[in-house]
Amino acid sequence: MRTHSRVIGGVLIAALFSQLSACGTLFFPDRRGQIEGKIDPVVAALDAVGILFYVIPGLIAFGIDFATGAIYLPDNQYSVAPETLKDAIGSDGQIDRAKLKAIIERETGHSLPLDDPRLIQHSGSLQQLAAYGLRPAA
Repeated sequence: MRTHSRVIGGVLIAALFSQLSACGTLFFPDRRGQIEGKIDPVVAALDAVGILFYVIPGLIAFGIDFATGAIYLPDNQYSVAPETLKDAIGSDGQIDRAKLKAIIERETGHSLPLDDPRLIQHSGSLQQLAAYGLRPAA
């Protein structure tokens, strides 16, 4: 009887561990939020293993990975540290578009059309920041 319960426990642990490892959202949390790209074959294979052994959890893993974008390979990461963006803010709190364009081009290597007349600028309010639990800091 003791061996029988150990086997069942081992199978249960293996099943739960394989489901945890089958979701790219858990392996690559930094990829969340991507919209498109090439599908990562490793994440797709792990999700497929989930479908092979456990159909419903495997489909859920595929759904979660596509919904969060974790299944896609990361392209080039285009991020700019917030500290470097502070140089583009003037003493009056207004953003200098020329400085912002230069900072983005220097950091990412891409030139954005910030001087395009069709560019729509949205301004926020302190209430919107407070709704997200953020404090204004310029």
